[in-house]
Amino acid sequence: MKQVIIITAVALLATAPARAQALVDPTKVAPEYREAAEKRRAEQIRQRECGLKADLEKVLPRDRTVYLNHCLDAMAAKQ
Repeated sequence: MKQVIIITAVALLATAPARAQALVDPTKVAPEYREAAEKRRAEQIRQRECGLKADLEKVLPRDRTVYLNHCLDAMAAKQ
């Protein structure tokens, strides 16, 4: 039993923590893909802004997807 606990502890310590997806840097991609990278970065920024709004308004996890979709649609309508 003691070995199982030790193996479990080592396995948990060896795993890397999950990281959020980093923002795309358009200057670090090939010139032919730069326009797509700029669009992706703009979309990532919009998603982060909506995520921060959801956090500030303390949206429940079960309602978060609906809230984020509504927020993204509202931002797209403004443009």
